Amino acid sequence: MNNFFLSNTPLFHGVKENEIEGLLSCLGAREKSYKKNEIIFRAGSVVHEIGLVESGSVNIVVNFYWGNSNIFGHVEKGMIFAENYAAIPGRELICDVVAAEPCEVLFLDLTKLLTTCSHGCVFHQRLIHNLLRISAQKSLNLSTRMMHTAPKSMRDKLLSYLSEQAMVNGNSHFTIPFDRQQLADYLGVDRSALSNELSKMQKDGLISFKKNEFTLTSENAL
Repeated sequence: MNNFFLSNTPLFHGVKENEIEGLLSCLGAREKSYKKNEIIFRAGSVVHEIGLVESGSVNIVVNFYWGNSNIFGHVEKGMIFAENYAAIPGRELICDVVAAEPCEVLFLDLTKLLTTCSHGCVFHQRLIHNLLRISAQKSLNLSTRMMHTAPKSMRDKLLSYLSEQAMVNGNSHFTIPFDRQQLADYLGVDRSALSNELSKMQKDGLISFKKNEFTLTSENAL
């Protein structure tokens, strides 16, 4: 395990590199490597561990009755997954967790993480605090996404998202973290329809853009 890397992840924030080894033993830590497209957790299973991506990345995949599927989320290196399900005993996963590329995952027993050990390990409290912050951030991200997908029209969805990006960046000119397909997936819309609406918005003087760089050009062109 790369303790230096772990000490720089959100979950282990504030824990020094030389303190991690003993902490991992308290948490029943184990590592496992996965090939691309290999299933890490399968829908319908019950989990008691959270996963921390040490290398590569993983996808959260929702499978439909008719055989098609959709990538609901993407977990990058250093981030965690399955914490909500692990926190609720008996709760079955409604999605698959799949390796998006060759990856290595560190699994931690959530019950042990949330329970102060007999050694009086002060770092448990720090991890609980970090886990709470991570969960709060994920909840905020989900609420923000719901705000952008709630409008009925394509234009209003885009206006909501682009306005928020301008506010976050503190500038009417900004770069978004998505390509067209990723933006369409985020907003839950068709890519072609999204591209067409962006072109119309540019023609109407609302925005100008090049690839994923955008400028909001008018407040009165609605």
